[in-house]
This record gives sequence, C-alpha cells and structure tokens, in this order.
Amino acid sequence: MSRPGFWRRLGLAAATSLLFWLALPTCTSAFPSFQEVKAAWRPSEAYLLDRQGRLIHELRIDFKVRRLPWAALEEMSPALIKAIIAAEDRRFYQHQGVDWQALAAAALYRATGKPSRGASTLTMQLAAMLDKDLAPTKARRGVLQKLAQLRSGLALEETWSKREIMEAYLNLVGFRGELQGIAAAARALFGKQPSGLSEAEAVLLAAILPSPNADAARIGRKACAIAKAGPFQGNCADLNQLAEDVLSRPLAIDPSLARAPHLARQLLKSPGESVMTTLDGDIQRVAGLALQQQLHGLSGRNVRDGAALVVDNASGDILAYVGSAGPFSNAAKVDGVRAHRQAGSTLKPFLYGLALEKQYLTAASILDDAPLNLATASGLYIPQNYDHDFKGLVSVRTALASSLNIPAVRALVLIGVERFRDRLRDLGYRGIREAGEYYGFSLALGSAEVSLLEQVNAYRTLANGGAFSRLRFIPTEPGGDQIQVMSEQSAFIVSDVLSDRAGRAVTFGLDNPLATRFWSAVKTGTSKDMRDNWCIGFTPTFTVGVWVGNFEGDSMRDVSGVTGAAPVWLEIMSALQEAVPNTPPEPPAGIVNRSVRFQPAIEPERPEWFVQGTETQMVQVADRLNRSPKIESPSDGVIIALDPDIPDQNQAVLFTARPLQKDARFMLDGEFLASAGASHPWRPQPGAHKLELVAANGKIHHAVSFTVRGLNR
Repeated sequence: MSRPGFWRRLGLAAATSLLFWLALPTCTSAFPSFQEVKAAWRPSEAYLLDRQGRLIHELRIDFKVRRLPWAALEEMSPALIKAIIAAEDRRFYQHQGVDWQALAAAALYRATGKPSRGASTLTMQLAAMLDKDLAPTKARRGVLQKLAQLRSGLALEETWSKREIMEAYLNLVGFRGELQGIAAAARALFGKQPSGLSEAEAVLLAAILPSPNADAARIGRKACAIAKAGPFQGNCADLNQLAEDVLSRPLAIDPSLARAPHLARQLLKSPGESVMTTLDGDIQRVAGLALQQQLHGLSGRNVRDGAALVVDNASGDILAYVGSAGPFSNAAKVDGVRAHRQAGSTLKPFLYGLALEKQYLTAASILDDAPLNLATASGLYIPQNYDHDFKGLVSVRTALASSLNIPAVRALVLIGVERFRDRLRDLGYRGIREAGEYYGFSLALGSAEVSLLEQVNAYRTLANGGAFSRLRFIPTEPGGDQIQVMSEQSAFIVSDVLSDRAGRAVTFGLDNPLATRFWSAVKTGTSKDMRDNWCIGFTPTFTVGVWVGNFEGDSMRDVSGVTGAAPVWLEIMSALQEAVPNTPPEPPAGIVNRSVRFQPAIEPERPEWFVQGTETQMVQVADRLNRSPKIESPSDGVIIALDPDIPDQNQAVLFTARPLQKDARFMLDGEFLASAGASHPWRPQPGAHKLELVAANGKIHHAVSFTVRGLNR
C-alpha cells in the first residue's frame, strides 16, 4: 500500500471523527421506547367484532397509507430476517448502532471517486423513521444531518434491544407505493402473512427497500445480487420472473373477512379501532349465505338484491345484519336494511291488532271478501286480492292468515286511516311521516314505504306482547325503556293467527315455506307490480326479516313473498332453532278460549281466542238473501282506461252482483251477456256502456253506467 494513499485515508477518517464529535451536542433528542412506538402504531383498517370478540369485518379507513396490524418478530419468516440483514446491514448483530467499518469504506469510495456505498445501519434507518428531523430533506442527507443520524443510531441502541430494533424497522419501513410495514407488503405482493414468506419472496422484498418504486427489471437484478451474496437458494432467472409477476399487477389487499360491510361503514370511523357489536358471527354467516344462494337462484326472474336482519327478542340485540347479498347486484353498497320500500301486506297484522284492541272485531268476526269500490278525493279506490280472486265471507283469522286484501280495507274503514297511521308510528315506522289522508285506504295494503329495520322491530313488538323498545348494535348501549304500544291480548291473538297453518291455507296451501317444524308466526308481503317482497316472522326467541327485490325499483318476474323472501326466512329461522327450545307463548291475562261455530257454516267449527268480554260461541251471518240484488262491480260512473302495453286478451272488467242471482242475468247495452249467478269477466271495449241486472221476469234490479277509454286495436 502506498504511503500517500495511507495518509489520505487516515486524514479522511480523522476528519470524519472530528466532525462527528463536533456534532454530539446537537444530537441529544430522546427516542420513545419500543413499547410506545408499538402502542402508537395504527393500521389503516378498522375492525368490526361480533359479540364474542371475533372478527366479522375488516374495513379500510385511512387511504393515505396502507398498514396492517403490527407484526411481531416471531411471526416473521426467518428467511426474511436473513435477507434484510444481507441486503441492508451485514454486521447488524456485531455493531452498536453504527457500522464503523462500512462507514470508513463508504468514505474511501467517495474519496477515490468510486460509486458510493450506503453505510446506514438498520438502527440508523430506524432512528430516521422515529425522528422526522433526521429524514432527508432532498434526495440525500446533508453532512450534519448524517452525523446526527450516526449519533442517534448509537443512542437508540443504548435503550433498545436488537430484537426490538429489527421488529420496529420491519413494521415501520416503507416498501412499495403506499405499503408500509412487512404485514402490508407480504399481503399485497404475495397474499401471505409474514410468517409464510419463502426465501425467494424474502429476497425480493429486501431488494425493494433501496428503491421501492423501481421497475421490475431493476428490482430483479438487485434480488439476484442479494441472493448471490447471501447466499440464498434460487437462481436469477426465477427471481427476475418473480419480480415481473408480482410487480406488474395492482397491489391490492383484500379484507381478511368482510361479512357486514354496511354496518361496518356505519360504525367504524377511526383507523385501528376495533368495535364490538351485538352481531353473532355464525348467524351473520348463515344469513348471508342463505340470501346469496336464493338470489342466485332467482337471477333468471330479474331479482338482483336482498337484505336480511335477525334480532334477539328479549334484548333487542341485532344478531345478523345483511344489507345486500345479491351476486348480480348493480348497487351493492346500498343498505337494504335501512332503505325504504313499499310494505305490501306486512302492515295488516297491526291493522287487525288495532281492530281487536278497540273491540271492533274479533278473530271470529266475518268480513266480506267481495269487490269493493271506495270513493276518495282522487277517484274510486278498487282494491284487488293477490290472486285476483274473491273468497266471499271469511273470518278475520282467515283474512289475516291468508292475507286477503279486501277484508283488510274493510277493517281500515272501521278503524280510520289516521288512527292506523298513528299506531304504525308508535310501532317505530318513522318513515311514515305524512298524515293519514295522504296514504288513504291503500295504507291497509302497504302503500307506505318502510325499512327492514322498522319492520323487524315492529314484529318483535308483537313477539314481546305489544311492548316496544329500541334495537341496538353495540352491547354497551342501553336498550331503552319498553313502551306498551299494543295490548298484550291483541298482540297474542294476532301472533296466534300468524302461526296458523290452516288459516293461511286458503291462499298459500298447507305446504309452503311459511310452515315450520316449530312454533313461529310469520307474514309475507308483495308490493305493487312485484317491486318488493318481504317475509317477516318470529319465534319466542328471535325475529327474522328478509326483503328481496331490486334497488333500482324495476319489477321482478313472478316472484312473491312466498317464493322470494320466504325460503331465506325459513332457512335462517331453522338454523336459529337448532339449539334453542321452542314452546308456544303463554296466553296473557284477559284472554279466553271458546269453541265457535258459524251459521251458515262458512268455516268449520274451531276453538278461538277472544279478548275477554268479546267472546261468543256462535257467529251468525245476516240473511243476505233478503238483500236487494245489486251490481257491485263495476261502480256507477267509473271510467276504465285501457292499458296500451297490455294485450287485449289480458284485460278484463269483472261484472259481479251481490247477492248472487242464478235466475238473473247481466244485460250490457241492451243485449244479454251472461248469467248473474257468478262473476263474469268482460273484455272491455272503448265507449260508454250501461250494465243492467235483470230478473227472470224482466224486472231490472239495478243498473250502472261506465266508460271505457282507449283505442281499438
């Protein structure tokens, strides 16, 4: 070695040492402890937990950087530690924070004009992460800043162990793009936890660190150099291919679990927070899968969306919250639990409950399921049944259980629209904001818009004997005071009717998804034009609600509450009851049971529940034969509009007389049309018409005039 070269190197080392000691007074910043740094770490995600503390949904909150939970050193692959040391700090376990040998070599390379070499140890790099004053202000650090970093490296190792330094470094270091920390890098690049990294993957991660956003070719070459120096298994061709494969695709991190996205967006606000909810992870999974499978099967009938809610009756705890589950949804972020949709027939139980409570009706009272025309401010209201058929005289039990529309409207006429509207508000239907006259008689058939959240809690109120209280998502939230909004007696009778298989057989038959092997009360509903269908029901322990439809509002094809929502309801409810005893609710005080007969025998003799004081053993229908024959449909003066989008053969006006007159006949515009012994469908023809009910002797019992508007085809 030449003496001039020796003295030059010695002079450089002396100068470096002098500058270092001169900088000592300015580098006295205190570092936080390892535990403080770890405690301050916040992943960019927040976590929704179920009632047992199990993860149920992971949601990203911080979009400035991508971090995952802190990874302990023992949770990292040994190959990763080996690769990081080989690439960044070969004498990590030998030095005390500063690698003087590497520092001297770097100074010599700079003095001789050779390519510069890095001399920062892992400890020094970590110090720069912990102290923002040590971070480079430009592409490189200045001399004094570098000297301060040297002093900080020594200071950090006075209080931190090597294990703590390595663990903190691998959690705080930036890898590629927005990825910070080994947990995020391993998940985004390889879809793995840090513990599962292979040697080749570890080498590639180490190669990324000096230039995180370099292209794949450059990082592949760096990985090859690390592998040769390591030494590590694998060849350069494989490492180059791995770099190309991994770095050419988007760096996405899918949630580790995502079962309650809509509730997560409501409750999770801060990065790193964990919120415990009332949800049950197992029930949430069952509800989501049941709904998803049903929607997949209904996709050919233009059904894309659905929602489900499961509630514990006693506490009001929400056990499952599925805001959307359709695999073909166009609006999956819409929350179907909170969205307001037309209620269909699901409000009828509360209408009849009010009528029972006011003692206007009993479950054995008779209502006429026959054509009905009601004058309103906007014209005639002519309700129809779901199956476009009329059953004649039926009991309230049959009318409610079989969801007949005309009897429900007749019940609303008795109760009054405003009073019914107020009862619905008391039951928690806060979306029903307008006065009763706004909804009119169609409120009996569910013209108002309600949410699944409101529906389930209203039915839970039935299950709890008419006592209303709030639902809750958070276990520590108070449930609120119970308010008795229905009488226990009316709630019990309505629940009994909704559990009656025989009662619903008129419309649904005995074999349908509403029939369970255990006691349950359930109601379906379908809104106008099959835009929504519902199935909501309860056992003594749980209330389950399901909505199926399309968030955009387009109609489904031939899908009702029984064929759309009910199968999902049945699957969820059956799963809930597997480990829960089920016994029918006990009748409250003020209820009596009597055997009741009908005269004439429109329904079989049966035991029936009555509010005490309203009981009877015989229900006798007034003699209808003595009533004057009358045309009930169409109404006098009605204007019927033809729909140009419906084929002629599918449009009909039903001519009906009451009481039925076998010996009478319908005369239309002076010509014999048909016998009046049954309802007669007539294909409408444009123009003004006169319909007469004519007796066998030629006497005209009744006559109405009506007009059909539309074009001949």
